[in-house]
Amino acid sequence: MRLKLDQTAFAEAGGVKKGSQIAYEKDDTPPTTEYLRKLEPHGVDIGYVLTGRRTDGSDSGTGDIVEVEEIDLAYGLGGTFADGLVEITRHRFPLAFIQSITSTPPAMLTIARGRGDSMMPTLMDGDMVLIDRSQRTVREQDAIWAFTVGDIAMIKRVRVRGEKVLILSDNDRVPSDEAHHEEVRVVGRVIFIGRKV
Repeated sequence: MRLKLDQTAFAEAGGVKKGSQIAYEKDDTPPTTEYLRKLEPHGVDIGYVLTGRRTDGSDSGTGDIVEVEEIDLAYGLGGTFADGLVEITRHRFPLAFIQSITSTPPAMLTIARGRGDSMMPTLMDGDMVLIDRSQRTVREQDAIWAFTVGDIAMIKRVRVRGEKVLILSDNDRVPSDEAHHEEVRVVGRVIFIGRKV
């Protein structure tokens, strides 16, 4: 979203401190509408950022293409270390395809891969998952979430019970686990699974 401005200049243009700019770019904090409005003169289409649809009319046809980032972090279905450098690949999809899955703007979606067999048969090793990063609070019990516990990244079902978070596997041979809610950082909800056949 930074176009040709550097991080400091972008923060100044948006009227925020550099720390806030970094948090926006890392998806630690969603950007405010006021911040986006201040960036509009710098070429940021805020309608697209917020809705996934261009405000200049360029999305009126059927051939709209949007980009969704894939991170090279393979979320361990049992647990994978997440403290290394993460590379990003951009995939292009028809907007209509993305909108058939979710109304969340493409900028808030991330593709990742599963690793391991603890979520079988729901998720297989190497499956592509689409993560909705706009959903950062567990409001739906037993849904599948991408999250970290310390430096361990995983994709599991989650059930919140007071101060504890139960971490559940679909593979009945894998026992459930638990963590204190302060240890868990939700990355987003898994909303789509893709698999080679």
